Amino acid sequence: MVTDGSGLPLAIEVSPGQAHDSTYFEPVMNAVRIPQPTGRPRTRPEALAGDKGYSCRWIREWLREHKIRVVIPRKSNELQDDRMTFDRDDYRRRSVVECCVGWLKECRRVATRFEKLAVNFLAMLKLAMIEQYLRYEF
Repeated sequence: MVTDGSGLPLAIEVSPGQAHDSTYFEPVMNAVRIPQPTGRPRTRPEALAGDKGYSCRWIREWLREHKIRVVIPRKSNELQDDRMTFDRDDYRRRSVVECCVGWLKECRRVATRFEKLAVNFLAMLKLAMIEQYLRYEF
């Protein structure tokens, strides 16, 4: 899931339980559409914050190619690159993603996963996202 700075969900993808989240990074990022007050929606955020699970070379290169600032801490077993500085203040704002996930889990149908098919479950997630947008005041 990708959210904006205020916790509104921008894009979501459903993956199998045994698959690592980073394998679905690119499809989720390609689905992002950031609403603008006027004109065409942007397709890329200015910065992306993620946990250490997203700290791999190909994700960092993809973000650099798309001119997105990386706010992902390095793993302890990774080589440290002096070019990349880590902004702790921006990383602290990542908690809005966790709050959005927590809100989705409060939606009973999503939390208990009544739908057996992934396509139906994704539809329920998107309905919950629409509900979140309708509650938000622009």
